Amino acid sequence: MPEKSAPLSGRVLELLASGQASTRTELAQLLGAAPSTVSFTVSQLMSHGLVAEEGTVSSTGGRPRKVLRLGGSDGFAVAAELGGRHAHVGVVLPGGGLTDVSTVPFPTDHGPEAALPGLAETLLALAEQHGRHLLRGVGLSLPGPVDVATGVVTLPSRMPGWNRFPVRAWLEDHFGVPAAIENDANCMAVGEHTVQPPERRQSIMVKTGTAIGAGVIADGRLYRGGSGAAGEITHVRVEAGHDIPCSCGNTGCLETVASGAALVRILRGRGLDVSSTEDVVRLASDADPEATRAVRQAGRYLGMVLAANVNFFNPDAVYLGGILSTLEPFVAAVRSQLYEGCHPLVTEHLVIERASLGADAGLVGAGQFALQRALAHALHTATGTPHP
Repeated sequence: MPEKSAPLSGRVLELLASGQASTRTELAQLLGAAPSTVSFTVSQLMSHGLVAEEGTVSSTGGRPRKVLRLGGSDGFAVAAELGGRHAHVGVVLPGGGLTDVSTVPFPTDHGPEAALPGLAETLLALAEQHGRHLLRGVGLSLPGPVDVATGVVTLPSRMPGWNRFPVRAWLEDHFGVPAAIENDANCMAVGEHTVQPPERRQSIMVKTGTAIGAGVIADGRLYRGGSGAAGEITHVRVEAGHDIPCSCGNTGCLETVASGAALVRILRGRGLDVSSTEDVVRLASDADPEATRAVRQAGRYLGMVLAANVNFFNPDAVYLGGILSTLEPFVAAVRSQLYEGCHPLVTEHLVIERASLGADAGLVGAGQFALQRALAHALHTATGTPHP
């Protein structure tokens, strides 16, 4: 396969793996490439056994189109999304399917060498249930900055002992298959993107939990930025933050007034018995007036910061995920602030909604990253093209 076609081959495999495309016509439309170029690339991938055809789909005004799938697409990935005390785990299939989802204890603050072996046992048990020989990759969604090139977590504020630990290498050594690690907001952005209409090519996914994070999809692909920190809205300084210290070492960041951790601090200061973001959500769900007022104000602060980003980026959609997004007063406040703070041309067709995958968005994204890395390795093995 010519070297210049390697990037296109990788994109074809990504789109087929995520389920965003299943025909040559759909591939050509999403890639903005000539149909002849796409057909040539697909033919080359088929010759290496990386893509196969099965059946047809009806077409309006033309002959039926052949359906494409990944070669050996009976494989799967196991994935986990890490939280402070628990991990969300499951099996991710090519095309974005998800099964065997559960939540297991995960002591993040014990450090990787103590916490990862137990998680690995859980994921291996899932793999055995579906056929260990069909396991293609392992994906991990992490609540901190990730250096994708080296496969390590970098300066995580809520993961003591994890800084620069070689998480990806540890997983690959343990499982013997390609592994992918990624920031949780990016995983959610990619997971949600796989199930949204293909015309939504630009979007912002905001995760609102104990902390705040955002993932950006630009022209249908995850945008990481120059140093991998794109979407780091949590440390934008806001006037309401005053001199409140933030975990980043600065003061007055959005995180200090709009995150779950901030809400716990604020409500405890008002005399409420809360110790976690879950407690805040429980109170607000029960219509506690203090909790509801604090949640609504947090949504306004988030919306103010988001408005600047939405005006600048002009996305098709803003998706809200994380535990705070389950609260209608929070979502309503974010939506109201966006309509108030953005130019009418920007909000004319803007979709603002909760992530349709809910708590599973990050899990689907982590699995998709794992399958993509496995495909990149397979492409390298078959054609000699570079792989990550």
